Amino acid sequence: MNKKHRQKIKLGEYASFKTGKLDSNAATTNGEYPFFTCSRETFLTDTYSFDTECVLLAGNNAAGKFPLKYFVGKFDAYQRTYIIEPLDAEKLNTRFLFYALQLQLEYMRSVSTGATTKFLTKTILDNLKLTIPPLPTQQKIAAVLSAYDDLIENNTRRIQILEEMAQTIYRQWFVEFEYPGHEDVPLVDSGTELGMIPEGWEVEAINDVAEVLGGGTPSTKKSEYWEDGNINWFAPRDLTKAGTMFIGDSPRKINELGLQKSSAKMFPAYSVMMTSRATLGVTAINTLPACTNQGFITCVPNERLSNYQIYFWIAENLEKITSVASGATFKEITKGTFRKFLIVIAPPKIHNHFVEILEPIGKQIENLQQKNANLRATRDLLLPRLVSGEVGVEGVAVS
Repeated sequence: MNKKHRQKIKLGEYASFKTGKLDSNAATTNGEYPFFTCSRETFLTDTYSFDTECVLLAGNNAAGKFPLKYFVGKFDAYQRTYIIEPLDAEKLNTRFLFYALQLQLEYMRSVSTGATTKFLTKTILDNLKLTIPPLPTQQKIAAVLSAYDDLIENNTRRIQILEEMAQTIYRQWFVEFEYPGHEDVPLVDSGTELGMIPEGWEVEAINDVAEVLGGGTPSTKKSEYWEDGNINWFAPRDLTKAGTMFIGDSPRKINELGLQKSSAKMFPAYSVMMTSRATLGVTAINTLPACTNQGFITCVPNERLSNYQIYFWIAENLEKITSVASGATFKEITKGTFRKFLIVIAPPKIHNHFVEILEPIGKQIENLQQKNANLRATRDLLLPRLVSGEVGVEGVAVS
């Protein structure tokens, strides 16, 4: 442990603040440069106004949760996004600053201004107090924590490649009908809007080949529904935060009493959950038995229709599915409407072959996601201890 030689500073005395100039609609689909806004997602744009190493901090957010990012290179930024750079690189390491500011996000939320939308003013940032060690220690702390982030990023890229591979296989088999042996099978008219399909295949409404469930609404005010809960209970934000194909434990768990008092049904592991209210069409496969609130439609797979086919069928038809959402206060896809969507069903031999191919890919994705979860947990445990000096970095080499 080494807490010596640390000094308290005001951020404004050690860092400069700039803001972007672009509107939020400056994002382009195939832009060349990253475009940082106040969203957790990083977009793309065709221009760049900055070429530097910096920390990017959202300047406003409705919930007061300000995304924080580290970047090196060319990029552009929204007009309410702060670009933060050390005034003197010999006194403050940029990547260390990124990690130190992570520990201040909750405080920043508490002092942010505004009613409907929360704002971080430059005055707030100027007066933000940090405790920093000497530069060599900053560099070592940044090296330790960035090693975790680099592993997470590498795993995330591998996950993306595997998901794209699986989506491509799905599309070849179930959209283009180029599955093994397709050359010997003629296409016939399905008699539906899906048009021509291979002979021997079928078209069914999703409700006729899979159990389609909605969520429920136990009173969140009754704490006895949640005390010692052991049943995964998902809200749409859990999927949007995760951003992954598979999802395991939920942040909140309901107990047996709460489930009894809810209209929600518990569904088995490896079902497919899709957000159906407000934020539409975010999809994940649960790895443990679970239930959801009313913001979901869940499909339970079976021997005729695998979770992989359901998952990628939703992805392939997402625009069509979300287009049927209705409602004045918020948009919602109703179960009744969703149940009518048509899906192609392959003969058992082809379906089973598809599952045999997708299963190893799915397991790789699931394992990588679990590795990332473990890496994040370890990093988040280390972060405050390293920054505070509770855990020393004397033996760490910096390349």
